[in-house]
Amino acid sequence: MITRDGYLEEVRTGLGRGPVVALIGPRQCGKTTLARQLMGAEEAGYFDLEDPATSLSLDNPMSILSALTGMVVIDEAQRAPHLFPVLRVLADREGQPANFLVLGSASPELSRQSSESLAGRVEIIEMSGFGLAELEAQDRQALWLRGGFPRSFLARNATDSLAWRKNFIRTFLERDLAGLGFGMAPQAMGRFWTMLAHYHGQLWNGNEIAASMGVSPTTARTYLDALEQTFMIRRLLPWHANVGKRLVKTPKIYFRDSGIFHALLGIGGLEELMVHPKLGASWEGFAVEQILHSRRGEDAYFYAIHSGSELDLFFPASQTGIEVKFQDAPKLTRSMRIAMEDLGLKELLVAYPGTREYPLAENIRVLPLSRVCGELGGV
Repeated sequence: MITRDGYLEEVRTGLGRGPVVALIGPRQCGKTTLARQLMGAEEAGYFDLEDPATSLSLDNPMSILSALTGMVVIDEAQRAPHLFPVLRVLADREGQPANFLVLGSASPELSRQSSESLAGRVEIIEMSGFGLAELEAQDRQALWLRGGFPRSFLARNATDSLAWRKNFIRTFLERDLAGLGFGMAPQAMGRFWTMLAHYHGQLWNGNEIAASMGVSPTTARTYLDALEQTFMIRRLLPWHANVGKRLVKTPKIYFRDSGIFHALLGIGGLEELMVHPKLGASWEGFAVEQILHSRRGEDAYFYAIHSGSELDLFFPASQTGIEVKFQDAPKLTRSMRIAMEDLGLKELLVAYPGTREYPLAENIRVLPLSRVCGELGGV
């Protein structure tokens, strides 16, 4: 049993200081399981809006919800946008007799309703699959290969894990996207998603992808927006500070779950991954996502100039830079020195898959990925 104590504490804290918490994240990442852990045996306050009977029972939400006390969970809330104005009224009651935990797999409607109807009343917590902080050291390679979705990671073997991920992809394309309010054809989106796997860790080139698919750049961007809003893709923005150099201003694209990335490329086992042309990109994306997960809530960017120098992650609030290297023993590079000078970094950490920690120069250190996440607050 892998406990999600960090998320449990975050949700409890959020419910303790406000009337509504929205726990959002991709489907199948564990939101419902977490909510049931918080509720215990209190089934009366749980509403799963994927259940037709439950949806019908909330046709008159004010009369049903106003009678409840304690914690009330509304699962897949994006399916019932009419609930949000009701939640605003209930959240403003004197004495706050109930707190509401709203679960959502993200959709344009959910985002719009929560921001408009619950402004100032809702705390949003983003949840993902398993991360390094939740696993033992011996499980980290499996996490990279299988990804963080609980059923994929906990599958009996690599074959079962890959089968689950392929089924997840099919269901996501054929059912989930439409249910979340996105109206694109499953076959076209599947082609786009697979093609995007070959741009993982690279700059977004919408014109090139659109030309390959025979669609307009606007359509390609619409597909990308849908995958981003459903937590499948991360669009990492470049840092735009004026440092007197020609900066790259195009975002980078990363798959948020390494297991889904591997499934779209047909990579089923570690042996296949180790000889695949996308090996380095795979580990870079995995590392970037784990590091960003360890610093949820802090803005992060990448930094690149057209002369070729770049930095994988930059946290301006702490003036910390992160470089990701899939190497046995990373060395100091000219690009690292340029980033230190251009951005005025207090420290630059080099994350790699090894186990040793060693310095490269003043305020530049090489650390195992898990240690980088730990120093940033996650492990």
